[in-house]
Amino acid sequence: MKRTAPHRRRVLRGAAGLLGAAALGGCDRLAGTPFGQRALKLGEDANLFVQRLLLTPQSLAREFPESAISADFKPNGTIDPPDEAYKALVADGFSGFKLAVGGLVEAPQALSLADLRAMPARTQITRHDCVEGWSSIGRWTGVPLAEILARAGLKPTARYIVFHCADTMELAGGGLDEAGTPIQYYESIDLTDAYHPQTILAYDMNGQALPVQHGAPLRLRLERQLGYKMAKYVMRVEVVDSLARFGDGRGGYWEDRGYEWYAGI
Repeated sequence: MKRTAPHRRRVLRGAAGLLGAAALGGCDRLAGTPFGQRALKLGEDANLFVQRLLLTPQSLAREFPESAISADFKPNGTIDPPDEAYKALVADGFSGFKLAVGGLVEAPQALSLADLRAMPARTQITRHDCVEGWSSIGRWTGVPLAEILARAGLKPTARYIVFHCADTMELAGGGLDEAGTPIQYYESIDLTDAYHPQTILAYDMNGQALPVQHGAPLRLRLERQLGYKMAKYVMRVEVVDSLARFGDGRGGYWEDRGYEWYAGI
């Protein structure tokens, strides 16, 4: 299986390069049409089909030696959430933090960082591939999401895991209405990725507590997908049967703005 993943990545990168060239040729206009949206959805579905066909649910993304860790791991997205509730958690060293786990579960959870650190842990040195075109390698330690889900117990109708995050991205109405409902970052995955061995909620990075700029107190690591899927500042995990009621129903903050829901690499 070690040979399969690199070969697959070359194939998909080649396809991504062709799509990128097409976009430079004016496909941004095409993407705004019903036909363009259908074509993009077809490409996403094909990506998901190819990855699930070539890799077993347990196939691992490549892991690296300590010597490969990047000296400067570039942060992505929000690096210092302005939310007052989050700032209070930072000021208190996250001692009052509780990860809420709910939705379609038998036993809802409220887990402190101490609780999470007491659970079985996994450490992995992996490469973070950003949609912006850069990559960095880091060492992540955290609790496998599968351990948390086992503790909560999923109901039979469960299909997706939604991650609710601390960072408000904008206010409703384009940020003009101070009374508008805040739009906070969220992301989602299916159960296949939720139970993958490398899917963890990381609380340490490179041997130290996760820094704020990299998503403290918890960051999702989803090593077989692009970086924007790896939600930072995770506050709540919700198990659901459908993504329709979240945002625009596309499964994530960036997905609601045109990104693919399945960003396999």
